[in-house]
Amino acid sequence: MAVTVVNTSSSPALPGAGLGVSFGILLAISSTHLINDMMQSVLLALYPLLQGSYSLSFVQIGLITVAFQCSASLLQPLIGLYTDKHPMPWLLPAGMGFTVGGLILLSRADSYPLILLAAALIGVGSAVFHPESSRIARMASAGKHGLAQSIFQVGGTMGSAVGPLLAAAFIVPFGQPSVAWVALLALVGVIVLTGISRWHAANINGVRGRRALKPGGELPANGKVRLALTLLLILMFSKFVYLASLNSYFTFYLIDNFGLGIQQAQYSLFIFMFGSALGTIAGGPLGDRFGRKKVILGSILGAAPFSLALPFVSLPLTLVLVFIVGFIIASAFPAIVVYGQELVPGKTGAISGLFFGLSFGIAGIGAAAIGALADFYSIETVYRLCALLPLLGLVAFMLPDMRRSEP
Repeated sequence: MAVTVVNTSSSPALPGAGLGVSFGILLAISSTHLINDMMQSVLLALYPLLQGSYSLSFVQIGLITVAFQCSASLLQPLIGLYTDKHPMPWLLPAGMGFTVGGLILLSRADSYPLILLAAALIGVGSAVFHPESSRIARMASAGKHGLAQSIFQVGGTMGSAVGPLLAAAFIVPFGQPSVAWVALLALVGVIVLTGISRWHAANINGVRGRRALKPGGELPANGKVRLALTLLLILMFSKFVYLASLNSYFTFYLIDNFGLGIQQAQYSLFIFMFGSALGTIAGGPLGDRFGRKKVILGSILGAAPFSLALPFVSLPLTLVLVFIVGFIIASAFPAIVVYGQELVPGKTGAISGLFFGLSFGIAGIGAAAIGALADFYSIETVYRLCALLPLLGLVAFMLPDMRRSEP
């Protein structure tokens, strides 16, 4: 049965009403999201190089992802929950400082344990960045929450797309020490985030902050909230384990199956990442226009026909299909985050931290499991099994509707 919920974006009490969408802040936070996630993507793109230099197994490759993802996923909801009650506007540039430290350590690491520590430090930076930045995006949205979330998230997706190109063009030719130069980009992020923190401090207790972050309107029943959150967890498992199979192992699949070199495989990974960036741009505004549930259902289940075909086609078709899969499945996450924020009003940081944290944790555990299966069977066999995951999008039919109420 559908749940009817008053959506404040269609009432006179619109979050940020009369203030307008702060596109400058949204673009700034999106650009730092690009830098943050580009740093993460550089780590992922280094996997073939690290595997050759340190003779790592697929399980060890997966554990690097676990170190990064779990440090991010465990801390994000805790940071979001705390800062919902005790805002800390200056936490953002400090968090990017952890990323800088992790990158410098990664450039100098000469053992597997140090690589794991560097990955964990980069994860801490993300743990601070995502819940705080998602709150700022909502404050800047003036009620257009899906649009703001898409602008914020597309920076991260573009950063993930640029990371493999940066690694292929710069890090692979010059080796692991060149990662230290990449850390300079993270320092630029610290500077930009310092300015964003000033805006955050000036607005958190003002009209924009109160209207965007405080509860308002009729709330869904607790049972419906629990059901919706459980279903979202299943959908996120489907989405992010499948994405982990592509983010962490697509390059290995291309190398093993089609005989590509490392640089060619990295450029091919960019095609998937670019499709994901375009999908992220589309997902939020479509959710504002047609409803979050429809976008979530269409983006995860809609990717299934293409994911199922992907392991059985030629290299040119593989690149076409992986672009389509990236576009479709990436459109889900802006809608998922805003849907969750509407389920639990007033807990923007906690819900954002929970969802971003779960996305990291699920992907990390999934990457390790996929690596273990790939060692035992083959990367091609696991690739075919992971193609079934978008079929779990069927559970989106059971999500309660969050319908707009007419004024």
